[in-house]
Amino acid sequence: NFLDIRGAQVQVWFVKTGMAEIDESCEFATLTLPGGQEHKIRVYRGTLGEDINFLDIRDLYAKTNSFTYDPGFTCTASCTSGITYVDGPKGQCLYRGYPVAELCAKCDFMEVAHLLLNGELPGKKEKKEFIDRIESEYLVHERFRDFFKVFRMNAHPMAIMVAATGSLSAYYHDNLDWSKPDDREICAMRLIAKMPTLAAMAYKSHIGEPVVYPRAGMTYAENFLHMMHATPTKAYKVNPIHARAIDKFLILHADHEQNASTSTVRIAGSSQANPFACIAAGIASLWGPAHGGANEAVIKMLNEIGSVENIPKFIDDVKNKRSGIRLMGFGHRVYKNYDPRAQYMRILCNQIFEQLEYDDPQLQVAIALERAALHDEYFKKRNLYPNVDFYSGIVLRAVGIPLEMYTVMFALGRSLGWITQWLELVSAESAMRIGRPRQLYRGPKQREVQTIASRQS
Repeated sequence: NFLDIRGAQVQVWFVKTGMAEIDESCEFATLTLPGGQEHKIRVYRGTLGEDINFLDIRDLYAKTNSFTYDPGFTCTASCTSGITYVDGPKGQCLYRGYPVAELCAKCDFMEVAHLLLNGELPGKKEKKEFIDRIESEYLVHERFRDFFKVFRMNAHPMAIMVAATGSLSAYYHDNLDWSKPDDREICAMRLIAKMPTLAAMAYKSHIGEPVVYPRAGMTYAENFLHMMHATPTKAYKVNPIHARAIDKFLILHADHEQNASTSTVRIAGSSQANPFACIAAGIASLWGPAHGGANEAVIKMLNEIGSVENIPKFIDDVKNKRSGIRLMGFGHRVYKNYDPRAQYMRILCNQIFEQLEYDDPQLQVAIALERAALHDEYFKKRNLYPNVDFYSGIVLRAVGIPLEMYTVMFALGRSLGWITQWLELVSAESAMRIGRPRQLYRGPKQREVQTIASRQS
């Protein structure tokens, strides 16, 4: 039996158990199968979102010969986690219990990195020690620079990032006994430190300029911008407004629970694969336009709209499902309310434009498009609100990030979340099982192989 759980309205009966081997307060749901067989399913609830029931189906096949059918895992929790909490209907996003917008307002990326990795925000001494450790790992192996020479000029930076991140395993294979906590920590620090170096090297390879070395004494965002824009013939002075924008961008993209790329990292990690290879798998997943490439798609959409006067026609084309016309940057698999990251990104966008005295016609198009969509019943009924990608591309363009680097910027921020999720996965050795989804087979039944002479053309 394959039980279709996609958006099903299920009536669940809860009973208190008095079984000695299970906590007395545990609740169970009763599942009635075709034929009348009943199966008890243990029910869990999180520390937040107590109104959501999680049904433990790990023994479903063994006891009922049944699987659940859930393409896209829309109703399936693949793990327990204490890192990020997202409540779609309420529009909440918390890192280790802290609202992400509040972290953006009061912390920098290094503080958030410490929070995700260690569970708590650092004090002044802890922050300095943490930054010192990150800076000590900024450099990549000198021979690693030769790796970038094999890519042709104009190769997409994300293609380079996938290959380069996976190749870190060939250069930093020491201290990779993932069963040892100290080795896991070294691996995480190396990845966070080297990602801006790799991202800048990918960009320099893309445009055919020589690589610029990282520098200690700068913030994480300043160091990246320096490596990206400086050249051997010209010094680059980092604009503090640009650095602040990048810092907040990285915080907003640091983690977002079990999305496509994070789940990819976890399922790769479940096979005990090299952690750098796991992160490379996450980058590959992020590359898709339905995931990390969405901010790039928003910019292209705004370019196609052109001006505020064209928005009514564009809205009509979207509603009439005209071929090739999509409203990008709206809607989310989880959020059925305003994405809290998008709310902060819009505020940040306005601040950056005002401080830089920067004028971008696309901002006016974006604001007018958002206003039109939020007041249109078609989009309101479908819970289509702006997501974090809607304004992030405009912010990146304002601070000098080229379009082809947008998804790389996403990967730079999200790599913190990926390695934190990997750490959580491999640290829970007793609960770690290799990912192995099942399928509902709809192909041919077993048949006999005919000789080539007897097969019909």
